[in-house]
Amino acid sequence: MKKKISILAVILLVLGLTACGNTETPTVNENTETHTVDSTTEETGSGKTEAPVEEDNSEEKVDTQANGGVLVVYFSATGTTKGVAEKIAGITGADTYEIKAAKEYSAADLNWNDSDSRSTKEQNDASARPEIGSEAISLDGYSTIYIGYPIWWGEEPRIMDTFVESYNFDGITMIPFCTSGSSGIGRSGRNLADNAGSGKWLDGQRFGAGASEDEIRSWIEGLQ
Repeated sequence: MKKKISILAVILLVLGLTACGNTETPTVNENTETHTVDSTTEETGSGKTEAPVEEDNSEEKVDTQANGGVLVVYFSATGTTKGVAEKIAGITGADTYEIKAAKEYSAADLNWNDSDSRSTKEQNDASARPEIGSEAISLDGYSTIYIGYPIWWGEEPRIMDTFVESYNFDGITMIPFCTSGSSGIGRSGRNLADNAGSGKWLDGQRFGAGASEDEIRSWIEGLQ
């Protein structure tokens, strides 16, 4: 009798284990819909909000008034006048514009001992107007222009006449400055004023190659 009970217990135990082994395991539904974020919106915990608007990175116009409306224009064949021009710009906070010849001047072109050199021929011809190679500049917003150049054969280089005849300087104070080894500014400033036919022209100033910032500052302060 005990043996039959033991066999029955074993049978019941086997049946119980089989039932447990058939329990179904949950499976992931591979077709579950996934969220995608719209390219024009941004998902947040409380719903969708518009994405930030892109900033306009278009280039802004130069505010000449931020520089006090001052411009330094210069022509420099050897770099001497450029040095003075940069010091003036540094002192006044001005913008700068370099007049470049369409055909650059070589050392031979600048040989004043050669009667056939390019610069000698130009300076001997008051009507010569060398072509400017640098891009044109707008003078809108400028109230003061320092205009610099080297002295060639006692006068302004003819390319300076090309420049002043190409622009209208009405309402602008024009301040000439020049560089030279020894010659003064002479009639160069007056020549430019006559050829320009516009603008309020002040007397100019001559500087040597070694002009200091203090010397230039003293001149500028004396103009005020």
